[in-house]
Amino acid sequence: MNFQLSEKHTQHESASRRQHEHVDCLVLSELNPLVVVDHLDGEHAPLTLLTFGSVREVCPKCQQGKLKLVLRQTSVRMAHLFCAECESCFDARYADGAPALTI
Repeated sequence: MNFQLSEKHTQHESASRRQHEHVDCLVLSELNPLVVVDHLDGEHAPLTLLTFGSVREVCPKCQQGKLKLVLRQTSVRMAHLFCAECESCFDARYADGAPALTI
């Protein structure tokens, strides 16, 4: 896959992070990128995704990149965390099992 990322900052980022500061970490599970993102122009065509900032977690797969929040948009079926280094997608839940990426 070939991704191009754009980033958008919101005022809600810091407020939502403060609400869950008591939670130590997110439980991440890898998602199949082909299920999360529609490739309307083919799998090898560049895809532009709008991200909404980085989260504190580092990619559990490559241990290199900071994960970015990707919300639903034209070609994105579900909100997820994305690593630009290894092009992996992850779902995130709190330790109690509640989804972390719902609004």
